[in-house]
Amino acid sequence: MFRPSAQLRSTLQRTMPPLLIVLSAALIVLGKADQTMFESFRVSLGDRVAPALDALSRPFTAAAGVVDQVRGVFSMYQDNLRLTQENERLLQWQQIALKLSTDNQELRTLLKAVPDKAVSYVTARVIANSGGRYVRTVMINAGSEQRLARGQAAVASAGLVGRLTEVGSRAARVLLITDLNSRIPVVVERTRTNAVLAGDNSERPHLLYANDPDTLKIGDRVITSGEGGVFPPGLPVGVVAATGDGGILVEPYVELSQLSYVVIVDYGLSGTLPPPVAMPARTSRKQAAEAGETGGR
Repeated sequence: MFRPSAQLRSTLQRTMPPLLIVLSAALIVLGKADQTMFESFRVSLGDRVAPALDALSRPFTAAAGVVDQVRGVFSMYQDNLRLTQENERLLQWQQIALKLSTDNQELRTLLKAVPDKAVSYVTARVIANSGGRYVRTVMINAGSEQRLARGQAAVASAGLVGRLTEVGSRAARVLLITDLNSRIPVVVERTRTNAVLAGDNSERPHLLYANDPDTLKIGDRVITSGEGGVFPPGLPVGVVAATGDGGILVEPYVELSQLSYVVIVDYGLSGTLPPPVAMPARTSRKQAAEAGETGGR
């Protein structure tokens, strides 16, 4: 294998730079002198190199296309995820808006439920429903702090709901007109027949002690009579739904199983109710023994 000597390499290193400079200058001078020749040379060289450059660029173009597709798929996934989250938020706001719209409508209808004879009234929300086989009551989120008291009437937009039986500082319990312990003096508006509306834990309370039951007809309107001093006269209660051997049944105006809000009305009659009976405290055995010894002395 031919290897140049050190002297030859030294000679080439000394002569090549000046030679390249002279060649470059000559090319510049020739290019300026005959641009047409050099332009045709560049065009010819470009035509020869173009297929090779095109072949080399195709893999890079394909790779760039694949990268763009991957980016597009990832961008679509991000957009889909964002739209899904926005859709969930919109559905939540829709449910909130529908609930607020329903509450607003119920509160608007309750504004018409307060009779003119009311001394004061409080709108309360039902927070618990004890409806079952043996008790028909609801709990509301208002109490003595809102000046509620036992015996005050609970009404809805359609009519009478019940009355307060237990009142705490922030909550109270309403005894519904369908409860077994509910007894309300009423009158049938068409015939002026006096009776007592008695609940039996069913959906339809009975009319008891009607002085002329044969004159009653289905559809007769039942209102409070005002006797007993618990409720004022004229509060709508319901309509006669059935007569006959099974007794006189009344369909309440209010759908008691779907209560959301009630108005607690103070007619100034709650003071007529007797106070709740206090349960006597249990006597311990030691106290009983001491009492027996004292009695024996």
